[in-house]
Amino acid sequence: MQKEIKTAIDIDKLRIEVLKILEPINQSDGNTSAKKDFLFSAERSEAGAKLPQYYLVYFLFAELLKFKNLGNFEKIAWSFPIDYKGKAFLVEYRKFGLGIFVQDIKEDEIAAREITGLINRAVTKAKPFYDLLAENAVKSSKLNITNRSAELYYRYEYLVKLYNEQAAELIRAKGAFDPKASVISKALYDGIHSAESHSFQQQKNWLAISAIEAFFSWTEHIFIHIAIINGNLKTGEEVAQLSGGYWKDKYIKAIKLGEPKADKFYNELLLIRQQLRNFVAHGSFGKEGNAFSFHSKTGAVPVLLTNKNDNRYSLTGMLSFDDDKVVKFTEDFVQYLKTGQCAPAFYYLMECGLPTILTYANDGTYARYSEDLELMTEFTYRLMEMFDNAANMDW
Repeated sequence: MQKEIKTAIDIDKLRIEVLKILEPINQSDGNTSAKKDFLFSAERSEAGAKLPQYYLVYFLFAELLKFKNLGNFEKIAWSFPIDYKGKAFLVEYRKFGLGIFVQDIKEDEIAAREITGLINRAVTKAKPFYDLLAENAVKSSKLNITNRSAELYYRYEYLVKLYNEQAAELIRAKGAFDPKASVISKALYDGIHSAESHSFQQQKNWLAISAIEAFFSWTEHIFIHIAIINGNLKTGEEVAQLSGGYWKDKYIKAIKLGEPKADKFYNELLLIRQQLRNFVAHGSFGKEGNAFSFHSKTGAVPVLLTNKNDNRYSLTGMLSFDDDKVVKFTEDFVQYLKTGQCAPAFYYLMECGLPTILTYANDGTYARYSEDLELMTEFTYRLMEMFDNAANMDW
């Protein structure tokens, strides 16, 4: 990694500039004053709470400045002993966060505050180094991809629940007139219920649109992760490129076409997306794209926006859809993901909430465990245990 970085920026020059900013912080040595048991009795300073993100501090000392790292031990991920004006301090990342650890909290708090300020300035100066670390990490594909599938799905699920409740209210509002239970005329009853039904229908339509948009937002995200698990995305650059790509391309990367159900869902969902989501998300000109009406002898005639570059306007276009059928179709697709060819990946992403790991896509790990749901269950159990141990700093 260092060779790649040196070709882009002058590392030696940047290192000298950062060390100058950090003065009088140096690596601790035999001349640094410290208690005999300092490593075990060090106290957390209040000033350390204002340090930048732990990984920026780690890369500053470990990668750029090459300070000695004492390594990890119980509840400590890494530890850099530093010398500040001849006295020993520790910059450590512990279970409860990054901090400056001192020998005497009463005597050393001011010094800890000064150290924190110098580190923050050094991190700002080192920004070009961090940028290149990020670029090289993406190119090397030694990456974990954040998984927000469950969070996005819960939004969709919540909106579908509201939609179904509103549909039930609409049925109630359209209830038949009962002369025995009513003291008003049937005409007045029908008028009241007609207005109420219209209101419920409008709210039901709004919720349908919101639920469908949430559905596509969720699928845009989960398709990326499924594509990684099934081996169709293996580098950070590929993930970044597809993330900004078309929904249909993400579907094809995630789900193998050629299977009848996979093909049916692809064609129907693509049509739904064209019919509703593209128009609503880009101007709300109606389900059928009827943005204009032109004057004619037969009255106002809707002109449709076709969303095509060669012929943007038409009198005939895509058919309007049925809210109930569309929402039900999205629910059917969720069930397909749970039980079809993507079931192992769905379990990994939705039930376990794990990030996807590109090294596992490249070395065949995902391919081995995606063959069977039981294998994936065993694999995710071990992986979650590893993540828990790392989070708890149980080495």
